[in-house]
Amino acid sequence: MTDSSQTVYDLIGAAGFERLIDAFYRRVAADPVLRPMYPEGDLAPAARRLRLFLEQFFGGPRTYNDERGHPRLRMRHNPFRIDQAARDSWVQHMLTALDEAGIADPARGMMQDYFERTATHMINTIMPE
Repeated sequence: MTDSSQTVYDLIGAAGFERLIDAFYRRVAADPVLRPMYPEGDLAPAARRLRLFLEQFFGGPRTYNDERGHPRLRMRHNPFRIDQAARDSWVQHMLTALDEAGIADPARGMMQDYFERTATHMINTIMPE
């Protein structure tokens, strides 16, 4: 049984976030919808930013804020056209990465809930049907 005061970071540690982000970005690299949203040839800087953000959000070190300031997720993602298909692809890759990284409940459930809600919030483009 886990202590209810434990954070996701307490439960999976830095190594869990490393595994998650590695698994996620392997999928992004091959995704025709998401890959074009990363203008950098090397995905490593984006992977590091996401890892630092998630570690901080889920109770770990505040390195993201120290280096980049407030996350301002909507503002930082506004230049990219994020529609339902992009949201769904991002979530699917992240959920698959959770499985591959071996992230177990209760951390997995908390992370999945956050990823699904936040990805929906990031939609900024409605594609005509």
